[in-house]
Amino acid sequence: MTSRRVVVIGTGYVGLTTGACLASLGHRVVCADTDPGKVERLRRAEVDILEPSLPEAVRAGLDRGLLEFVGDPRDAVATADAVFLCLPTPMGVGGAADLAAVEAVADGIRDRLPDGCVVVNKSTVPVGTAERVAALLDRPDVTVVSNPEFLREGHAVHDFLHPDRIVVGAAEPDAARRVADLYAGVDAPRVLTDTAGAELTKYAANFFLAMKLSFANNLATLCERLGADIDDVVAGIGHDPRIGGAFLAPGPGWGGSCLPKDTHALLRVCEESGVEFPLLRATIETNVEHQRRLVERIAARCAGADGSLRGVRLGLLGLTFKAGTSDLRDSPALAIARRLRALGAELRAFDPALSELRPDLSDLLTVVDTPLAAVEGARACVVLTEWPDFRDLDWEAVADRLATPFVHDFRNLLDPERLDRAGLLWEGVGRSPAMAR
Repeated sequence: MTSRRVVVIGTGYVGLTTGACLASLGHRVVCADTDPGKVERLRRAEVDILEPSLPEAVRAGLDRGLLEFVGDPRDAVATADAVFLCLPTPMGVGGAADLAAVEAVADGIRDRLPDGCVVVNKSTVPVGTAERVAALLDRPDVTVVSNPEFLREGHAVHDFLHPDRIVVGAAEPDAARRVADLYAGVDAPRVLTDTAGAELTKYAANFFLAMKLSFANNLATLCERLGADIDDVVAGIGHDPRIGGAFLAPGPGWGGSCLPKDTHALLRVCEESGVEFPLLRATIETNVEHQRRLVERIAARCAGADGSLRGVRLGLLGLTFKAGTSDLRDSPALAIARRLRALGAELRAFDPALSELRPDLSDLLTVVDTPLAAVEGARACVVLTEWPDFRDLDWEAVADRLATPFVHDFRNLLDPERLDRAGLLWEGVGRSPAMAR
């Protein structure tokens, strides 16, 4: 494999994983970030985000002399073969993706890029962004390529090095091949297309995953009404290879750093294109309705004498959007918490990945140091993130601290028989509740 000089701009989940993994493949990689404190920590192989194997990959790249970190990317890009843009594209006004960071960086590096360099959009961006970046660069000698990421938080390093597919979109086939060649040594199908095809592929994939989750949550509601067990139904359909079992687990709704913003951005693209996509809109609406229904279930069990949740204490287990990460972005746990707080509930929460909460969430809930502190005096325990640690809690001790014995397990994580022996009344999602007995 020919080693290339690569610059990665942005060191979040995607950027840092991309940089460290490309270095592990033998490329000489410079990662740039505007946060000087973060750059200094990364130079010491101190990784702020919780991502298995990533600190080790960063350390290995530094030790081999193939990975370095800088604040200003302009000098680095002057000798780059490829520049990866791994920048935030948050949900903007009306659901559209906010491309301000991408545009600012493109403007900043335009005059420093060498002749023949390839600029690679790794960020999730709307269809047409590659052309937009190319217009901002205004460099006919520089090609803009789309190479969307398909990384799962908590598995990002594995997914980069063992992907299901590598999608590269470019107007020029040679540029697409050059980017695909950066992954030499990675065994995965290559999908070479144009930039519009690559950009839409990312949105379409996340929409499909969100749709499966909304389907599973609606199916769970039907199971509850009909007395069926969602686990059995999912097993029965998931063995069909045309359907598959992934993303069919019911829960407190879907969220995280990608699915909410990408489904809303795709909906905005549809509206701007004059294309009706009712299935996409229903997927989003179903998620919101499912969370509303779960909160109503808690309210029905835990309301005070006045019939409301005003002043009712609830203990929440888990706040991150999924286990294995410290990421709170668009967490369904926080969406549930906000609804409960709006009804007047007092919330105490524990999460293994969080020792403190962002200041902007201080009015929402209180983070405590242990699960038992979270449920102390609470009228119910609500499991919102599927941390395996919660399975092995001392549930007799939990029962002693709860004011009433209700456990709402919105991840179907716990063993109902184990909780029953502890004197607790368990209720999952789409399964026959012990509370009904």
